[in-house]
Amino acid sequence: MILIGLTGSIGMGKSTTAAMFRDAGVPVYDADAAVHDLYDEGGAAVGPVGEAFPGAVKDGRVDREALRQAVLGKPDELKRLNAIVHPLVGRDRVKFFADAEARGADMVVLDIPLLFETGGHANMDAVVVVTAPAEMQRERVLARPGMTPERLEAILAQQMHDAEKRARAHFVVDTSRGLEPARQQVAEIIAVMRDPQKRPARDRTAG
Repeated sequence: MILIGLTGSIGMGKSTTAAMFRDAGVPVYDADAAVHDLYDEGGAAVGPVGEAFPGAVKDGRVDREALRQAVLGKPDELKRLNAIVHPLVGRDRVKFFADAEARGADMVVLDIPLLFETGGHANMDAVVVVTAPAEMQRERVLARPGMTPERLEAILAQQMHDAEKRARAHFVVDTSRGLEPARQQVAEIIAVMRDPQKRPARDRTAG
């Protein structure tokens, strides 16, 4: 099965691009959605996170804002959180692969915001980076409820710079030109990945 990693900084249009792959019939694994389920009431991460970060669990579920405050700017705490969450997400992803294979899928997309930052790109057959100009990114993100310039800067500080992501990508989807051009780019990526003669080598993202 062909593995396509989909990533991009906040506000670049990654979720919209993921939906385009899904609309084209390619199963998409949403890492953020998986984490949301793990943090929700009854989720497998609630107990371990509550023990590791007192005050981060409220009303039986992980309070994402409280957890964010507990790890923001604290690399050791973030590493401790990742050690809890990543194995649980891994289990969920194994089930996703099994379900996709059972449905006869020849490729899947793994929508992972911190794909490069966590080293997950090395396991992909190709990486797609979603991008847009910095001004557009900022405008999109600051329009979100509760978002502030300070919070945006803190989030960007945890993410690899967009230019570096683009330089390490096999494919780049530019969402600044509208939905249809982006949809066409997605269709072209799928076609290339299904053609063994055109499919890029994996080595480019291994660095």
